[in-house]
Amino acid sequence: MIGVKPDKRLYGAMFLMATSAIGPGFITQTTQFTAQLGAAFAFAILVSILVDIALQLNVWRVIGVSGLRAQELGNRVLPGLGHLLTCFVVLGGFVFNVGNVAGAGLGLDALLGLEPKWGGALSALIAIGIFLSRRAGIAMDWIVVVLGFVMIAMTAYVAFVSQPPIGAALRNAVLPEQIDFLAITTLVGGTVGGYITYAGAHRLLDAGVRGPEQVAEISRASVIGVLVTGLMRVLLFLAVLGVVATGVRLDPFNPAASAFRAAAGEIGMRVFGVILWAASITSVIGASYTSVSFTAGASERHAWRRNLLVVAFIGLSATVYLVAGAAPVPLLIFAGAFNGLILPVGIAILLWVAARRRDLLGGYAYPRSLAALGMTAWLVTIYLGWESIGRIGTLMR
Repeated sequence: MIGVKPDKRLYGAMFLMATSAIGPGFITQTTQFTAQLGAAFAFAILVSILVDIALQLNVWRVIGVSGLRAQELGNRVLPGLGHLLTCFVVLGGFVFNVGNVAGAGLGLDALLGLEPKWGGALSALIAIGIFLSRRAGIAMDWIVVVLGFVMIAMTAYVAFVSQPPIGAALRNAVLPEQIDFLAITTLVGGTVGGYITYAGAHRLLDAGVRGPEQVAEISRASVIGVLVTGLMRVLLFLAVLGVVATGVRLDPFNPAASAFRAAAGEIGMRVFGVILWAASITSVIGASYTSVSFTAGASERHAWRRNLLVVAFIGLSATVYLVAGAAPVPLLIFAGAFNGLILPVGIAILLWVAARRRDLLGGYAYPRSLAALGMTAWLVTIYLGWESIGRIGTLMR
């Protein structure tokens, strides 16, 4: 059944997850690690993709088969646990959403020369317009799919013109000259950490894709979502690698923009603006939708109320950005700690359901091999959470 196309309802979920991961932080992280590690960063990307697949397979399968959202499963496992998870997700998602609005403003500045605050406000209004439309779900699905393809195509262009040493990258993917575990854990957290791992899974439920009979499609879509994110990461890595391999020193204040300019001149700068704006506004949509999905009802009769809450979430994020000019640093620091904690807590809940609560899965016999794979990846998230707390302590001194 590998050749069977996924249900069309799954495309929105796949790209919502992928574009939620591909935000301003994703672009900055990939650029900085490429500049630091060079071709050896290929190994970190490969390992992180494998860990991401193991985690996402379990998250989407448990949520999809049970038909219950992560917070609902948490409360079934232990009363109040789902509410705790909700607090983490909503707080972390909100603070990072301020950064997403800021990224959208910077993207329009690079593309059109529009003052960043105006660009951020305009982008927030566009996102709000999507959720105020009569067919908000379909509109959201379309915009994340289209902008996802735009980001991939434009990054591929810059990767082509920068002429990266592909042979060195392929060799380091399996025989790395240097291994940086912090890079691996950072990439895992940036791809499936915080609210991101639940974005597509919760979208599945809203699209009516649930139950044991849908398990093959759910699993396939979960892997494709990670691979889309991985493809974007690889292309961005190659684009920057082609620049740094020639000895160009990137601007420490805006490394990604300087890499694109060095690769393709002024055209590269405009392309960077499109990519950053697309990455930011889709992350605004993903963060807002997923955060609200932890607080609002899942039934169709709650759809309009959910959309209004998403609008309020975006509006409040934009207001904080316009007042502060950027995401306040202390809040970003604490949000980083929360996101480091959300992943292992959430994964633990879902793995417990997979192993011990067959009643919540409608009698579905969960594959032991998949649960074991998820447990292994969960141990990695424990390390990620520990590293996150350590970084918070260092930054707060």
